[in-house]
Amino acid sequence: MTRIRLDRTGPMPLWAQVHAHLRERLEAGEFAGGFPTDHQLVQAYGVSRQTVREAVRRLADAGLLERERGRGTRVRPFEYLGGGLESLHEQIEAQGAEQRSVVLEAGRVTDAAVAARLGLDAGATLVHIARLRLADGEPVALDDAWLDEALGAPLLDADLTHSGIYPLLRETTGVDVDGGTERLTPIVPTPAQRAALGLPRGTAAFSVERLTRHGERPVEWRRTLVRGDRWTITLELSRAPARPQGGLPWTPVAPG
Repeated sequence: MTRIRLDRTGPMPLWAQVHAHLRERLEAGEFAGGFPTDHQLVQAYGVSRQTVREAVRRLADAGLLERERGRGTRVRPFEYLGGGLESLHEQIEAQGAEQRSVVLEAGRVTDAAVAARLGLDAGATLVHIARLRLADGEPVALDDAWLDEALGAPLLDADLTHSGIYPLLRETTGVDVDGGTERLTPIVPTPAQRAALGLPRGTAAFSVERLTRHGERPVEWRRTLVRGDRWTITLELSRAPARPQGGLPWTPVAPG
């Protein structure tokens, strides 16, 4: 193992140097396959276990790592909050990371299956926007969104690097999403998807399918692939009337 050189004569404490170097490596996404053990860090930096623990403790206090007794240390995953209308952009930024998008494709398309989901004719022109989503420079999701051309056309000229689709829709069309449905499915990503997200082989992902509405009008159909090793899914629960198979509302009827 190549030892990482530290400045042992300068004023900066060794724990602070290890902390700064590990933070740089974390922000570069270097530990996607797993965070090193304390013993491995001691060997890599040539410092004491106490020095390593102080550096790692401060990274955990900053929300970058999680330490669990008996399970070691891991890179803290992002929390995906289901049941709300917050966009991925909003969720990433709310957790203290910088969200950036790389637009992979943006244009007008036709897609009969997507048009049907949006309540449009099979040959309707749609706007399709495909993005790679990054958090602090690390790829965390692949995102495809489709909208009716009447709503989505202004987005083709917009800068989506640091902006979400929903705020831009409000600004350009006055349409604000106020409801919708979402379905999460664990999947095995394709080799191309793994390469785009920097996923280790054998790592699963979540497919998040979302249909948003403004009133009764469908606004957007979206399919997002999020890394299974960088996200946890959290759902807010409440007691609600039972639903029969198929998800249709069920209303009890009094006997007689």
